[in-house]
Amino acid sequence: MSMAVATREYRAEAKFQRVSPQKARLVLELIKGRGVQEALDTAAFARKRIAPVVHKLLTSAIDNAKYVAGEEGIDLDVDNLYVKLAVANDGPRMKRIRPAPMGRAYRYQRRLTHIVLSVAERESEKGLVTKVDESAPASEPAKTGKATKTKAAVKSGKSKAKATKPAPKKATTTKKKSGK
Repeated sequence: MSMAVATREYRAEAKFQRVSPQKARLVLELIKGRGVQEALDTAAFARKRIAPVVHKLLTSAIDNAKYVAGEEGIDLDVDNLYVKLAVANDGPRMKRIRPAPMGRAYRYQRRLTHIVLSVAERESEKGLVTKVDESAPASEPAKTGKATKTKAAVKSGKSKAKATKPAPKKATTTKKKSGK
């Protein structure tokens, strides 16, 4: 009987960010589910104003993982971490007033965002090769199905001939006589 070991999650939060949650989600969707190195590269080169904040937050989550693993004596492979959770929640809204025609005032809202990032270590599945052992003999390359198809075609004596299209019919037009 094997005991199920729960995978640890390591979080980082950035609260009260001056960007709408919808715009933050655009960057978070790019990195969700990816390995941390790929996610860092994606966040570094994303052309959104919130991308540097997400990059910094992801770096913080990785540092939190290293710190907690060191404190608790957990063997953590940083290269095996991936972005498990990336969420942009609504924060409080700042109510503002914009001058309008004829002495009126229009209200609008400045949205704030709470961003939560969580990284976890990928579980290694049994039978999944993570490293290639060079001392192991190479297996024979798999045969493709093309060879068997051509042998079957040769045995039956049939070959694929190119189908030719029938010549297009010439349209005959008749002119109507005008009744003047």
